Amino acid sequence: MSFTPIDYNPYDFANRRHIGPSPEEMAAMLQAVGAASLEALIDETVPGSIRQAIPLGWAPLSEQGLLARMRQVAARNRVMTSLIGQGYHGTVTPPAIQRNILENPAWYTAYTPYQPEIAQGRLEALLNYQTMVADLTGMDVANASLLDEATAAAEAMTMAERCAKSKARAFFVAEDCHPQTIGVVRTRAEPLGIKVIVGAAADLDPAAVFGALFQYPGTYGHVRDLSEDIARLHDAGAIACVATDLLALTLLKEPGAMGADIALGSSQRFGVPMGYGGPHAAFFACKDALKRQMPGRIVGVSIDSRGNKAYRLALQTREQHIRREKATSNVCTAQALLAVMASMYAVFHGPKGLRAIGERVHFLTNRLYRALGAAGAKVSPKAFYDTITVEVGVGQAGILAAARAEGLNFRKIGADRVGITLDETTDEQVLIRVLRAFGIEGVPPHRAELSFPESLLRESAFLTHPVFHMNRAESEMMRYMRRLSDRDLALDRAMIPLGSCTMKLNAAAEMAAITWPEFANIHPFVPVDQAAGYHEVFADLTDKLCEITGYEAFSMQPNSGAQGEYAGLMTIIGYHKARGDHQRTLCLIPTSAHGTNPASAQMAGMGVVVVKTAPNGDVDLDDFRAKAAEAGNRLAACMITYPSTHGVFEETVREICKITHDHGGQVYLDGANMNALVGLVKPGEVGSDVSHLNLHKTFAIPHGGGGPGMGPIGVKAHLAPYLPGHGHTGGPAGVGLQNSPAGVGLQNSSAGPVSAAPWGSASILLISWAYCLMMGGQGLTQATRVAILSANYIAARLGGSYPVLFMGNKGRVAHECILDTRPFAACGVTVDDIAKRLIDNGFHAPTMSWPVAGTLMVEPTESETKAEIDRFITALLAIREEIRAVENGEITAENSPLRHAPHTVEDLVADWTRHYPREQGCFPPGAFRVDKYWPPVGRVDNVWGDRNLQCICPPVEDYAQAAE
Repeated sequence: MSFTPIDYNPYDFANRRHIGPSPEEMAAMLQAVGAASLEALIDETVPGSIRQAIPLGWAPLSEQGLLARMRQVAARNRVMTSLIGQGYHGTVTPPAIQRNILENPAWYTAYTPYQPEIAQGRLEALLNYQTMVADLTGMDVANASLLDEATAAAEAMTMAERCAKSKARAFFVAEDCHPQTIGVVRTRAEPLGIKVIVGAAADLDPAAVFGALFQYPGTYGHVRDLSEDIARLHDAGAIACVATDLLALTLLKEPGAMGADIALGSSQRFGVPMGYGGPHAAFFACKDALKRQMPGRIVGVSIDSRGNKAYRLALQTREQHIRREKATSNVCTAQALLAVMASMYAVFHGPKGLRAIGERVHFLTNRLYRALGAAGAKVSPKAFYDTITVEVGVGQAGILAAARAEGLNFRKIGADRVGITLDETTDEQVLIRVLRAFGIEGVPPHRAELSFPESLLRESAFLTHPVFHMNRAESEMMRYMRRLSDRDLALDRAMIPLGSCTMKLNAAAEMAAITWPEFANIHPFVPVDQAAGYHEVFADLTDKLCEITGYEAFSMQPNSGAQGEYAGLMTIIGYHKARGDHQRTLCLIPTSAHGTNPASAQMAGMGVVVVKTAPNGDVDLDDFRAKAAEAGNRLAACMITYPSTHGVFEETVREICKITHDHGGQVYLDGANMNALVGLVKPGEVGSDVSHLNLHKTFAIPHGGGGPGMGPIGVKAHLAPYLPGHGHTGGPAGVGLQNSPAGVGLQNSSAGPVSAAPWGSASILLISWAYCLMMGGQGLTQATRVAILSANYIAARLGGSYPVLFMGNKGRVAHECILDTRPFAACGVTVDDIAKRLIDNGFHAPTMSWPVAGTLMVEPTESETKAEIDRFITALLAIREEIRAVENGEITAENSPLRHAPHTVEDLVADWTRHYPREQGCFPPGAFRVDKYWPPVGRVDNVWGDRNLQCICPPVEDYAQAAE
């Protein structure tokens, strides 16, 4: 007998680790869908007229090879002690939080908590965050985070306009706000016709504005009481917004005590690494009277079916899908994972710990101020918290160089000043190095004295809720974080089959580098030569994304998908204006488009023209043609999603692009469904001009319970000069123009910044880069094929029980399919009942009632094994039998397990009075028995929660009452 070596490569990441079904499982799935081969299925699904001719070319790395490459790249970054400030600070991430939250898939693989029964852990952590923010800012209510401080300020501006009694059309921004904030506010204001007035607070004319933004403390360190300015604004019917610092507020008088209407900022210094710009959770809080106008997600307290306390997302959670172009914000992705980290930092330290850290930073700054002053330096301001500015005249370059020689980065201000901001990581040795850079030896002794007027000392208590006073022994902290994660259902437990959200594997090797100090501890405004490793990542990732998409340039700045939409539309507007086409302001958007599309168009100053959807779910081509002709030379763009939001490869995509171009418009192709295109179709080759890519969907960045995300935009060469710019870089930031045709270069006509940091949430770009490197071109293409196979397998297996709403001309779906549950309404069974019943089976529900009300949109992704997909199918088939029992009159919908779902342990052990067996209710087919997931609460009452809105931690007595 001759020896035959095994034909198996254990280091083939794409086919052994990322793609779920084995070759044998794929063969069985192909048989079920009636396709001769995987390639034959793709030929039947994807129109041949749009298929790319050249396959993706780069070879894959193994996990070990990737980590070695990452180490080489990390070594190119130079980690200095950055005292630049400007809203970014060194911080200490408690190891317990790093390991148990940031590096824990139970937290980072979870989805946005739209299904509250299976998200009680992260909802409690986010409620803690809201309570922390409301307490420290002195405001009544806070949301569950926004993207970054600068975009939060822009949201505050538009909210102020909605809420103000003043009819003025101008917004005042104090000149000592952070420069990146001023830049983003200006970008947001321009298309909305809002005049931005930047000046000294002393020059504020309240009657001329609908609102004003102040920085507290100011970007150059100034601390002053804003009460008088705020009172003047209120007298004029205007809104007062304060960008502030949470650590400073442990000592300083809070904005709420000064009368502020809105408070905002970044929670980055609460244990979240700088990461060359992000991701970091912005905070946003306001007065109670304004809460229904607040952007973003808000966690509220409600009750479940047994009257127990339960958490849920409250108010305008999905207003983009309800109000569409009338939406006041396109915020979709927040920064939930980072907000959870910041909230745990507050729980870890408690109010005493935060106050101690805050005092230590302030007193160290006081020592630095005294030492510089004693040496004759001219230091300002007199009232400060953690930031001082030193006049150095013509010696600025020498001081900055001396600081770099000490391993320090100071902030360059103008031509004759430097700024220094101290932080939690500053110690005696750092002070000595700072002073050496100025030629000063030694430091003054510690003094417990304030460097601001005593009238500005905080008088109110904060973090009084018991959760911030628990025993902070690490054993207790570890158990608290574990208890919360156990209440949730994330991707580490089960498949999350969400249509349009692509909850695929987030591999451990892809995640590893984000916590390495060489990547985590880089300030976003360091000299570029200190971030050479990052820029190698940007360049190579851009190369690969250009190859994947067929575009010539990319901007990495947008830090969410919705931000990408907005940035892409602003790029189109910039292009039209540069050509003198100022009248081009209309955007054609199909009714099936993502809800953020019309909201983004409105924010970009475009008028939305709605295009009908044909009965088969495609864009109605006749209506599109007519609307484009009617728009004529006013047509700026169309926004389409491909494959369609209905999960089909439309045959008419090239025609839609041609019609748009014939009328002088640009085509925006929403990249949300890129998971069905990679390696098969290049958007830039089918006629699209710009797309955003949801890196937290197609390119493996985890959803993190509702964020972080990244939404970089790719463009054709003619749009490249109009990509987002940034004050720090002096031009378009993160642009891969090395891939552009000859003659394409940067111009000074770029749009303003759309995010606070030049390269957005730079640190998580490492994840998508690692994914591309380990998959290789062939692996990415195979992933797309298998995603399409898995969706068609589900459609084939379930099609006889649940009508599949839309299919292509050859009876195939793309990477997702829509199951029509509307017929069951005739017997009283709702799509909610099915979604909640799936929880009993240990599954997160598919996307509910979107894009069609009363349906379920299912996307299995390529990462799920056949066994897990079969378990999901088994669950849905069992649910169909329970519906059939209702249809046949064997039980009413009200008495069925469908209406009582989800079932909790409390249901299991209570006296059983239901009209169906306990076994059926609690252990349905598809559910694990030994590893059964038990939701911590029953069905949550959404209406009760909105009628009794409570968005901070409820008092402990409430829990005691609920227990009774």
